[in-house]
Amino acid sequence: MFGYSWEDLIWIGIGFGGQALFMMRFVVQWWSSEKAKQVVIPVSFWYFSIFGGLVLTVYAIHRSDPVFIFGQALSLVIYFRNLHLHYRGKGRAAAS
Repeated sequence: MFGYSWEDLIWIGIGFGGQALFMMRFVVQWWSSEKAKQVVIPVSFWYFSIFGGLVLTVYAIHRSDPVFIFGQALSLVIYFRNLHLHYRGKGRAAAS
């Protein structure tokens, strides 16, 4: 298909899969905000960010694209930190 090998097609599928996961973060954020009638960032937003970012980082490494690798890998640090802050805040709220 278009001169791509099976390996190329699998990696293209992985790349699109990562993009789909990453896009889902906006879908769940939009849906949650619509339901609440205010801006909401649900915890699933961060999980989709992490999983999408991980898949896209692996894809970027396969492509040997340093700009893409750096952008995705740095973002992962922020996503994990936000998830950590979320759960740490839940623990503090339960303790008080």
